[in-house]
Order: sequence, then C-alpha cells, then structure tokens
Amino acid sequence: MTRASGGATTKESFAEVVARLAAAQKARAPGAPAYSIYVNRPLGRLLAAAAYLGGLTPNGVTAISAVFTFSGIVVITSVPPVPLVGVGIGLLLIIGYALDSADGQVARLRGGGSPSGEWLDHVVDAAKISSLHLAVLISWFRFLELPSELLLLVPLGFAIVAAVLFFAMILNDFLRARDRGAQRAAGGGIRSLLVLPTDYGVLCIAFLLFGVPVVFVPVYGLLLLANTAYAVLALPKWFREMGRIPS
Repeated sequence: MTRASGGATTKESFAEVVARLAAAQKARAPGAPAYSIYVNRPLGRLLAAAAYLGGLTPNGVTAISAVFTFSGIVVITSVPPVPLVGVGIGLLLIIGYALDSADGQVARLRGGGSPSGEWLDHVVDAAKISSLHLAVLISWFRFLELPSELLLLVPLGFAIVAAVLFFAMILNDFLRARDRGAQRAAGGGIRSLLVLPTDYGVLCIAFLLFGVPVVFVPVYGLLLLANTAYAVLALPKWFREMGRIPS
C-alpha cells in the first residue's frame, strides 16, 4: 500500500500502518468494557494493518469476520461438545470479534467509512448476538443430559437480554448524535473492569470451555446473571438520559 508524500510515493511497512492507526484511534466508547479496549482493539489493529496492506476493503473485512463467527456458531449446533471442539469454537469467535474491530479501523486508514458499511457491520452484529445464544440452546437440547429442562431457558434468556442491550446501545448512539451537546463519558478505568462480564469478548473466551459442559454451563449462567443485572441498572439510566435530549 502506498501513500503520496510531497509528490513522492512511499510504501508503508506493517509497523508504520499500525502506528498510524494507533495515532488515529477513535475515542473509547462510554463505559466500554476492558477486554474490548485493552485486548480486542489492539488485536484488531494488527489485523486491520494486515488487511489494509493486503488491499481488503472494510466490507471485505466484515465479511471475513462473519465467516469466522458464524462458522463457530454452526459448529456449536452440529458437533457434540468435547474439549477440543470447544477450543476451536472459542478461537473462531475470538478471531471473528477481533476482525469486527478491524473493519472500522481499515475504514479509517482508507479515509473514512460509509453509511452502508456501518449498516452492514451492525446487521452482522445483530445476527451473531442472537444466533450465538440460540445455537447454545440447540446444542444443549441435542447433546447434553441436563439436570433440568428449565436450563434451556438460560440461552433463550441470554438471547433476549443480549439483543435488548445491543439495540439500546445502538439507539443511544443514534439519539445522542442528534444532540451534539450530549455528554459521553470516556471508557477505561474502574468502570471498564466492573462491566467486564458484559463484554462480548469475555463471552467468546468463555466458549473455550464449551467442550467441558460441567464448567461451561455454570459460567454461561453467571454471565447471563451479570448481563441481566447490568440491563436492570443501565436501561432506566439510559431512559432518563434520553428524556433530557430535546425532541
């Protein structure tokens, strides 16, 4: 990949692209959890630099991200959970999430994203967030001898909570963008650690244990409880904040 500089054309190295990305990194989202900030974004930066030098477009990176993520989801529904399978699923989801961060960074390297690219990114995110938990439901129903069928409500409930939180956060950004005076708290710090259980990246890591159901089932259940508690606290707060935005 080349850049024009004072009439001359120079070829950027991988390290130079990574450094340029770091310098142009967008501000942290308010309340962004620690994994997304300190692990996924830097990992996505490396993948974005490689994709940029390879000539990939942001939408191309989004498509590759979807391939990794939905491959993991298909494996969840179709293969009995054993340790090696769980590791494979977890790695597919982790890489897919890193690529999800990379597509926006590739857009910044190329001079900015497009509404259609942002639309595609959000639609893929919405699809994966719900289908991942429904895949767990299918897997548990097909392959596990659960102590109670009521446990099948856990992934169903997780799908609902995750979809509501995702839509609420997208809507928050949309409505705040209409009010340029709306305050946005920076991510990072103690708050990022407190909301860590709500991070999609932590959920991806948990799937490394998917092949050990005696461990994964309670861990997954605890993550649902954490996400539900967060929703109970955050949704009324966001509602009050939206009420202060002029109509």
